[in-house]
Amino acid sequence: MKTSAGVLGAFFSLLVPILHAQEGKADRFAFPSVEDEASLPGVGPLRRYEGLMKRWPEMRAKWAAEADQDRNAVVFLGDSITQGWGTSLPKRFAGMKSANRGIGGDTTRGMLVRLQEDVLSLEPEAVVLLMGTNDLEIGLEPAVAAENLKGILAAIKKHDPAVPVVLCQVFPSSPEKQRPKEKVQELNRLYADLVRGDAQVTLLDTWTLFAGEDGEADPRWFKDLLHLNPAGYDRWAAALRPVLATLGFLETERVESVVEEGYVSLFNGKDLTGWGFRPTQPRKAPKNPKPDAPVFVEIAEAEFFDGKTESSDGRYAAINGRIVVKTPAEGRRIQQLWTREEFGDDFILKLEFRATPNADSGVFIRQPQLQCRDFPLAGPYKDLKNYKPQDWNELVVEVRGGKARATCNGEVLEEAMEVPATGPIGLEGDRGQMEYRHIRLKKLN
Repeated sequence: MKTSAGVLGAFFSLLVPILHAQEGKADRFAFPSVEDEASLPGVGPLRRYEGLMKRWPEMRAKWAAEADQDRNAVVFLGDSITQGWGTSLPKRFAGMKSANRGIGGDTTRGMLVRLQEDVLSLEPEAVVLLMGTNDLEIGLEPAVAAENLKGILAAIKKHDPAVPVVLCQVFPSSPEKQRPKEKVQELNRLYADLVRGDAQVTLLDTWTLFAGEDGEADPRWFKDLLHLNPAGYDRWAAALRPVLATLGFLETERVESVVEEGYVSLFNGKDLTGWGFRPTQPRKAPKNPKPDAPVFVEIAEAEFFDGKTESSDGRYAAINGRIVVKTPAEGRRIQQLWTREEFGDDFILKLEFRATPNADSGVFIRQPQLQCRDFPLAGPYKDLKNYKPQDWNELVVEVRGGKARATCNGEVLEEAMEVPATGPIGLEGDRGQMEYRHIRLKKLN
């Protein structure tokens, strides 16, 4: 029979490994010491203040306990603005599994340090990034944040070269928040340069989405010129939904098109039958092209996509009842998709379109282009009262006697735009993502 001392000894011999395991687990999520920081990936100092250093281990330990339930989610990585989604992510993106990995006060280096444990270990279906504003607040140059983003993207690619990444531009703020517009805009330019040509990354123009006319944070969307108010989160969610739908996480059921009597559908909702590329006029190459200059796509021979769900270059795609003009990796890529049929009679064309923030596109009526954009941000029709940002809007074009009258949700865009006697209908792609659906036409003669 064991003595009391023997029982206690046995108890403590069992307890010590458990305590050591718990201590090791705690250390795993501890905020890095100044001494340890030098051996960590990334550049620039970690941000150090009591609130962040307390939140970091608490939130990361909680997330580790929830890892199984968050596996294969769309993971949002960021700072307090991302953390501010709170528990509303599942409600705002109903039907999409999501996980929030935002920590208030974090910087791009902090996010790089915790990327493997907090994000990649979940085997994410996609990653949504917003980062860099806190780097500016602590006085780091934009190039430092850009270098850390480069490391984050490299780590994501090494883990999975196919996982989609949505990179949100850094939101505008205010000099009183130590985030002057010049630094924010420089950082966003560096980000754009970094991902230009990278088809794995979709760049979303969330700077223009939230900027006022002076380039600072528009108070309508912020509670303190840094953090979004509820209306701001609604606006951010609306901007993300079309991109997440194109990636296959939302709007996964095909929307059938209702065709009124007398109209014919120009898009069957399933594939690009009846649509294709037409030859373009050769363009003279500029002597000194700029790195961010738009790419003009040149087509030597006509190519039509009957029975195919994508154009040959993948830019145009039929997805669940929508013709999607995807965000170009080049930043701006100008090209057109045309109907095979040409229309010489007078007609009424009706369609619905949806644009991501500051997207630029157009609808070609026989040949001339009717600008079709995210009008309040991209113009030229900035004063429309009925336009619904990042939502579906109806475009109606009536062509009579060589003149086209166009309206958006009932408001006049063009009263008498001159058009040729005959020609096809075209959909342009330029910057951002554009979508078209319910495309139908009624001949009037």
